[in-house]
Parts: sequence; structure tokens; C-alpha cells
Amino acid sequence: MQSDSVLVESAVVFAIVVSVHMAVWNQLSWCCVALAVQAFYVQHKWDRLLRTGAAVFQFRPAANSGVLPASMVLPLLGLALRGRCVAVGNVYFERFAMVLTVIGMMLALFLSLIALGITRPVPTNTCVIAGIASSAILYTVRQTLTVSEVIEVLEVLLIFVYLSLILLYLLPRCFTPGEALLIMGGISFIIKQLIKRSLVSGGNANADPLPFFLPVAVLGFVVLGIFFSVLFLFMESETWAASLFFHTMTAVLGLGLLVPWLTLLTQHHPVTWLLQFIGQSDARLGLIGFWAALALLAVAVVVHQNSHRSGSSKKHQASTTVRKYFHLLIVLTFAPGLALDRPLLHLASVGCLSAFLFLEFVRYFRIRPLGSPLRHLLTLFLDERDSGPLILTHIYLLLGVSLPVWLSPGPCTPKAGLAGSGGLVPYAGVLAVGVGDTVASVFGSTVGEIRWPGTKKTFEGTASSVFAQIIAVVIFLIADSSINLNASYSWVVGSITMVAMLEAFTLQIDNLLLPLYLYILLLL
Repeated sequence: MQSDSVLVESAVVFAIVVSVHMAVWNQLSWCCVALAVQAFYVQHKWDRLLRTGAAVFQFRPAANSGVLPASMVLPLLGLALRGRCVAVGNVYFERFAMVLTVIGMMLALFLSLIALGITRPVPTNTCVIAGIASSAILYTVRQTLTVSEVIEVLEVLLIFVYLSLILLYLLPRCFTPGEALLIMGGISFIIKQLIKRSLVSGGNANADPLPFFLPVAVLGFVVLGIFFSVLFLFMESETWAASLFFHTMTAVLGLGLLVPWLTLLTQHHPVTWLLQFIGQSDARLGLIGFWAALALLAVAVVVHQNSHRSGSSKKHQASTTVRKYFHLLIVLTFAPGLALDRPLLHLASVGCLSAFLFLEFVRYFRIRPLGSPLRHLLTLFLDERDSGPLILTHIYLLLGVSLPVWLSPGPCTPKAGLAGSGGLVPYAGVLAVGVGDTVASVFGSTVGEIRWPGTKKTFEGTASSVFAQIIAVVIFLIADSSINLNASYSWVVGSITMVAMLEAFTLQIDNLLLPLYLYILLLL
């Protein structure tokens, strides 16, 4: 029955691909269609590998490979961004969007090549289809990109290869192949752009420092994680001496490398700039206080749920409804920030991601004094997706609602803001995950009776998800005067419906996948 859900998931992805190409068409569009066809066939072969246990690395069990939905995210995002850049006449970022599209296709082709290389017996038909698609894509890329742009693509691919080999070895069962492509491809692209920006110039005093905090934080935590993963293979991490060394090295990395790097990139000292940024208005201080209260409420929920767990209790996992409390808290956190102060929300979400990653390192390495308590408290909230050594669902939830905020407003956004459905682009994460996924899960598990083929999801849950997101759009229209849908209501409803169907059938991390697809559709 799982194959039925995979086929429907693939059909939904193909529908999204066609929808994007109906709105945006260029010389790379037909390459994306060819990429989708070959990714569909490769996914079928890799799913068989996962079922037989013949994959080289240990991937997340009880899920399909997810090659098709993950392969299309970066190419479609690049095409959508390019369409916006063409509309405003920004030639530089139009080229940047094309490079992003090609990078996404090259990463997907590399993943497909690996899958076909380890499949036994060799799938002749799939190899022929992948070969034809790859040849066509490479020919088009050769005609489209300059030499320097091709080198940039190859550099991202090189970072991706080494990063994947390291992280998939250190973190078994944490990802599906598709999730690994999406996460490590995104990290590789961020690292390449950060290095490129650092080498091109020493920074611009007039540039906005805000966009630089995320890539510097990502690079810092990647370096920190790999360093301590290797180090603690040779020494015990639970001792006070090791814990003191961990905290010391973290401080050295942050204060000795990341802060000077930020200063070089922005020509502003990060601490001074942060104090000035936060103190610009009393409203910002009030918003930060409100978020702090919500954070304390989240901690209280965790402690309260654990207080009801005893050693003899048979209940070892929190219910679906309890876990969705955190989705509600995310909505209460992001919705006011989106309506009142998006730059502050951008900065706060980067800080929250940094805190989540640091605490996960502390929990994973059992760093004193919080390592053991965190392991005990968070065990209650694990689900089948947390089958590896890391607990990632809460980080995926934060990423899902934050990515649309970090990606917008982009350089190709008009000064008056995006018209039509584009005005809802920053809300894509809140809609898809905070509202849609929450309502679908709660209503599906309580009143749902008609199940979608091959899944545990219900028709009632999906229908209520679409209805709830439409109501949320109306509320956002009332609360945020910058949104003007004009005549794009049908496109908004159609986009929400397609993403809700994807949520019903996908076995990938929906907290990460759904906001990106809704972002792409609303951007058109």
C-alpha cells in the first residue's frame, strides 16, 4: 500500500512542476521536466534498495527515498525567483537565480548517479532515461551559463559531496536520501555563497548586516558539530573536563572566528549593531518580551508532560495533540512578527535556530550540566521520524516556518512589495506547517474516518487543513495591510490545496518540505 501513496505523492509533485512552468517558462524549464521524469524512475529503484537494506548508508527507516520531491525544490525555487527578477529588471540576480536552478539540478543528478551506481542488478531502462535526461540538461547548461558560473556550480557540488560523506557517516538513520539532498544541498549552497562573499570584498559599510547572521551561524555549527563528533570518538564526552572543553571551544569559535567574520562582512561589530537594532523602538522590546513568555510556556509544557510520566507508566510518548501545541506556539510567535516587525523576526528566528542546535549538541554529546536532563525531557516527544541519534523534528519545525521569512524580501522584490499571492510569501511556513499541518493532524486523528490510500492520513484532515488555511489567509489580510491579493484568490486556494495533498501522501519531513513548495507556488 505504501507504493500507492508514493505514486500519488509523485503525481502531486508533477502537478506542482506543471503549475510552475505554466507561470514561468525559459530555456531551463523543460530541463526541470526531464529531471522530474528521471527522478521518478530513480526514486523507484532507490525505494527498492531501502526495502532490501542494500543502501550504502543507513537512512531513516519507515520512509521512502523521497528523491523526486526533494530534487525539484531548488530548481523550481530558482525558476520562480528568476521570474521575479525578470519582472523587475534585475539582471545580476536573474543570473544568480539561474545558477541556483542549475545547482539544484546538478545535485539531483549526482544523487541519481549514486543511486544507479549501487543498484544491483543494474536497472537498464532507468539508466537510459537518466542518461538521456542528464545529457539534455548538461547540453542546455553549457549553452546557458558562463564559465565562471559553471565553476560556481562545481564548487557547490564538491562541498556537497564531502559534506554528505561526513554527515551521513556520523549521523546514521537521521535522513532519507531526499532529505539529505535538501538539507546538505542547502548548507553547501550557503557555505559557498558565504565564502564567495568573504573573498570578493572586505564588506560594505552600507550593506544590511541582517542577512549575514544566518550563513555565518550555519557554517559555525557545521564546523562545531564535525569537530566534536570526531573528537568524542577518541575521548569520553560525559566528564566535567570534556564538558568544560566543549563550552570553551564553543566560545572560542564564536568570539574568535564568527564575530570577527561578521565584522569583516558587514563592517559593523555584531554586538554593537544588535544592541542598536533591538533598541530602535519600544515595540521591539515588547515583542521580544512576548516571545520570551511563549518560550517559557513551551518549557512549561515540556516539564508538565514529563511530570506525569512515571517509571511504571505505560505511556512513553506524548500524544499527537500535545505535540501540536508547539505548532500553535509557533503560529503565535511568527504571526505577530510577520505583521509588525519582519526584520526582528528574521533575527530572532536565527537566534532561536542557533539555540536549538547548541542544545541538541549538548544533548547528543551528553555535555554537563544539561545533557542528561535534556535527554530525559525530550524522549517523551520523540516520534518515528526521530530514529537516528539526533532529535530533529523541532528544528525542522522552526526551519519550516523560518525559511520563507529568511528568503523574503529578496533582492527582486519591488519597493511596494509583491503583488497578488506574492504578499503571502513570508506567511508560507505559518500557513503550511503552523496552521495546515496542525489542523490536519488534530482533526484527522480525532474525527477522520475516510483514509487516503496507503496512508494513515484522512480525507477529513486534509479538507479541514485547506479550510483552516483559507481562514488564516483572511485573518492575515485583515491584520497585514501590505497584502493585496487582487484577483489571485483562485491561485492561492489551488496552491494551498496542492500542498495539502502533498502533506497527506508524503513520508518525508513535511515540516521542511511543505513550506518550500507553498513558498514557490505563492511566489509565482
